[in-house]
Amino acid sequence: MSSLSTAQTILSIAQDCTIYISFIILIGGLLGNTCIIITISRLKFLRKNSSSFYLISESIANSIILIIPYSFRIGINGFNYDPSQTSIVWCKLRQTFGQMCILISMSLVCFAAIDQYLSTNHRPYLRPMSSLKLAQYLTACAIFIWILHSIPFIAYLEIQQSNGCNLYNNVLINYITYIYYPILCAFTNVRQIVRRQMPVFRRRLDRQMTSMILIRVIFLIIFTLPNTIQRIYTLIVPADPNDLIGAALEQLVGVITISLFYCHVSCSFYIFIISSRRFRRQVKYVFFKKCWKPNRKRTACVYPAAVGSCVLSNELN
Repeated sequence: MSSLSTAQTILSIAQDCTIYISFIILIGGLLGNTCIIITISRLKFLRKNSSSFYLISESIANSIILIIPYSFRIGINGFNYDPSQTSIVWCKLRQTFGQMCILISMSLVCFAAIDQYLSTNHRPYLRPMSSLKLAQYLTACAIFIWILHSIPFIAYLEIQQSNGCNLYNNVLINYITYIYYPILCAFTNVRQIVRRQMPVFRRRLDRQMTSMILIRVIFLIIFTLPNTIQRIYTLIVPADPNDLIGAALEQLVGVITISLFYCHVSCSFYIFIISSRRFRRQVKYVFFKKCWKPNRKRTACVYPAAVGSCVLSNELN
């Protein structure tokens, strides 16, 4: 009974962590990604930059991840509500759509790091390869490739009484264990190689974008690596059904690592705000000078008491 009560306590802690931490990640992530999209899209000199295009595209992909697969995960782990265990449509949608969006997001971060390497390279023939047109083409290719990659999972995902919604095809299970998750680790190694090859002297905009992308890469490695290792471990090491405390601890560790994993899709804006003084100024300029003040003037003109001041202001302008 002591083992059972200990296991229940651990599971209760895991459930509480899921509820409170997950909603912070969800709400904070949606607000942060929206702020990135608004800030970059409202500044003309950033809109034409290829790295900015990657950041906007990644923020859109991250928002989709938070809205669909992550919201499902909150319902499953926090409230024990999982429609994917009874509906084959939800089963296939949750697994494949989430996987596809995560791979697109990570590909865009990798492209952005390579783009900064090309744009700041001391070799003149490499710098033209960093272009907005190429960024759009690579983004479209990544979306197309990862959609194709998800088709076998749509075909072979099943609902069975033993493990519910899951893959039961041995070929795909081996692929996930020995290829898919190790490739996620390889993504981080590629980004580290690109980071080491970045030159030190850059123009002001290149310096800002490089700093933002490099700090983004560092935190992506920190946030995603624990979950990748934990997933590989659970796939390789079989669970003991009689070890209640071990199963509860495994679930708690899974909650912590998956929360860290989803932090990488929600924390970009806050990482940029903390690490880049220039980005802080740009956010302040966009939201206060380009969004808030014009709307405040238009709102003031609606009220009769402010009509005179609006007319005077228009005449002065």
